[in-house]
Amino acid sequence: MSDAQMVALAATPLIDTVRNIKPDQLAARTPCAEYDVRRLLNHLLFWGPSLEGAGRKELVPPPAGAESELDLTGGNWAAAVEAQVERVVAAWSEPAAWQGATHMGGPTELPAGLVGGMVVGEFMVHGWDLAQATGQHPDWDGRVVGYAYGEVAKTAEQGRAMGVYGPEVPVPAYSPEFDRLLGLTGRDPRWTP
Repeated sequence: MSDAQMVALAATPLIDTVRNIKPDQLAARTPCAEYDVRRLLNHLLFWGPSLEGAGRKELVPPPAGAESELDLTGGNWAAAVEAQVERVVAAWSEPAAWQGATHMGGPTELPAGLVGGMVVGEFMVHGWDLAQATGQHPDWDGRVVGYAYGEVAKTAEQGRAMGVYGPEVPVPAYSPEFDRLLGLTGRDPRWTP
């Protein structure tokens, strides 16, 4: 399976989860401590255009202002998130997206494969965050779980240094690979609201 196919495998359970979030769950806490469901959806919408642009090798800075300023009150937030995720998937579905270097919202060039791997991890980990907060149980294909684990393992220390991940949560080696992936990102796989 190609790198380009991994983004779609990561996105499908995320989209299903977003479609099943009820408006009264927007204030629910998530495992991502600084985000409730509303703010995490805002996060996906805020960074989505930059991730989409990265797949097309275009520099797309994030919108001006704080990511929490996006408005989800119009009732069409699920469709907006779904459409944005689908645009990111389309951009990263092209094999050329994974070649060379690209930008992720800023002027610094990064290896395209590294950014693509981050997109896969972002979709899966935040999909899990949203699912845990709203009582859902998405199921990711084992191939994309293994891929995401490998990508996160390569960058976890750097992610912690940048404040993207929290301190690693110890997860036994015999645990499912998805649980170990969550532990690398600073999440407790046993988290409940």
